[in-house]
Amino acid sequence: MKDLDFLTRNIIAHRGFFNNKDGIPENSILAFEKAIQSNFMIELDVHLLKDNKIVVFHDDNLKRMTGLDKEIKDCTYSEIEKLRLLDTEQKIPLFEEVLELVSGKVPILIELKYDVKVGLLENEIKKLLENYNGKCAVQSFSPNTVYWFKKNAPEVVRGQLSCAFDKKKMNKISKFALSNLVFNIFTKPDFVSYNIHSVEKILSKIGRNMILLGWTVKTKQEYEKYVEICDNLICENLNFLNINACKNKKYGI
Repeated sequence: MKDLDFLTRNIIAHRGFFNNKDGIPENSILAFEKAIQSNFMIELDVHLLKDNKIVVFHDDNLKRMTGLDKEIKDCTYSEIEKLRLLDTEQKIPLFEEVLELVSGKVPILIELKYDVKVGLLENEIKKLLENYNGKCAVQSFSPNTVYWFKKNAPEVVRGQLSCAFDKKKMNKISKFALSNLVFNIFTKPDFVSYNIHSVEKILSKIGRNMILLGWTVKTKQEYEKYVEICDNLICENLNFLNINACKNKKYGI
């Protein structure tokens, strides 16, 4: 039986405890250090580079965060290690650097991006997690990624990310299947992570025993509403909570 309790204990800091406007870039070592200091669980994003290095970065393209207009999957680490995030001193961290920093102090929720062939990034993540002793889980919008972990690393806690896909360019069948978690029959995720603005529509489809995470909460009003619906929340701009170490509703917050 997997230990899933860590998914619901402490509020999850989206891309770390960041504030892009105040010089603490998302998915940076500084943002992760601040999350650890506040005892928040860390959510982060990973990409596989051309040289098989794994970096922590959200976008497919580097431009928004570094100014370089290039797809991250087409880069080697030597090409991007001198880049800085939003004109700060923070660089794009390697995933193994983040694992060393966190070292089990708080749990980690790892979103795998799917801009390379299924199995490449997944296998590299699996190898790194084999030597990591802290609590962690993987999640992805791609059911193929979730299924890969079911088949090849069933011991890893895995989750299905989803939303209503209102602004996505996809056919109606794909949209219906993904938004309604149809592939969960095959992938058997341990939890679901769903966009808060459409999460109420999905409650009947996930079952009472499935852990439900809501993303992404950005205001106190959203927090107060969705903390009553979800088992835990993935939050940005955590200063709105005005507390140091935020726990979820089960622990009195």
